[in-house]
Amino acid sequence: MTRSDWAEQAERFGLIFVWIVVILLFGALRPDSFLTWSNFSTILGSEAVLVIVTLGLIVPLTAGDFDLSIAQNLTLVSMLTAILNARMGLPIGEVIPLMLLVGAAIGAINAAIILYFRVHSLIVTLGMGTFLHGVTLWVSDSQTIGGLSPALLKYVIINRLFGIPFSFYYALLLALGVWYMLGYTALGQQLLFTGRGREIARLSGVPVGRVRLMALVISGVLGAIAGILYAGTTGSANPSSGTALLLPAFAAAFLGATCIKPGRFNALGSVVAVYFLVTGINGLSVVGFQTFVQDLFYGGALILAVIISQLVSGRKERAL
Repeated sequence: MTRSDWAEQAERFGLIFVWIVVILLFGALRPDSFLTWSNFSTILGSEAVLVIVTLGLIVPLTAGDFDLSIAQNLTLVSMLTAILNARMGLPIGEVIPLMLLVGAAIGAINAAIILYFRVHSLIVTLGMGTFLHGVTLWVSDSQTIGGLSPALLKYVIINRLFGIPFSFYYALLLALGVWYMLGYTALGQQLLFTGRGREIARLSGVPVGRVRLMALVISGVLGAIAGILYAGTTGSANPSSGTALLLPAFAAAFLGATCIKPGRFNALGSVVAVYFLVTGINGLSVVGFQTFVQDLFYGGALILAVIISQLVSGRKERAL
């Protein structure tokens, strides 16, 4: 193996190596509280929603678009799930397909405005997110709604495999699905070409508009799934629940683009990034740091990840 091959492998798996070092460091500092299976199962199970939101971000990011509305999509879907199931008595099996349609509709509306009026996705989805937040406050009367069906809680957080809630495995299956779609399907290749240069992609025969539409619809559906799982995890819906997830999800998306497939937004790298960040937050909490360290950690990780991602992308483009 040549020196450049070693450098490439170090780049691909560097974040995983750092993650292991972080685990060993906090394990050495607090072995009794950090290095326990209950702690790791909590980390894996509690962050499934964040994993799915991050997956929902990387699909449009691959096509060069942002979806800032995904956090409020999550919040609205979790609230509608609670209203339809807990207040109106609709069975959860009928609520879930309706919520997936709501997520797809939000993505389609985002795409329609972006493509028809040629407005930047950052502006459109920021406005859509604010609009959805207003709708959530309106339909919920700004109150938390509980009393969701025990069946939803059972299949999200109560039932476990190897001590880890089912929600973790749902997130893992979705990550594998997004990994396959981005790496091994025609749509995945078209998303990549579109993200690298829309005019060149269009001249090459890629249906750029349809590809961007699909990316935003997929993002909307993943946001809806995250909302359903959030409601199943907490057993309730909070009108401000999704807001805190947007920054960590962006940090994980950009940090994930620095590993496994450096220079590309990728599903497996995003999963590693989410759990690297959460392990760091958990470890700092275990050793006694206050809650403000969470914002410092996520904000710093996002800035660092964007810088590294740009450096890696620039180096790869120069190498072509």
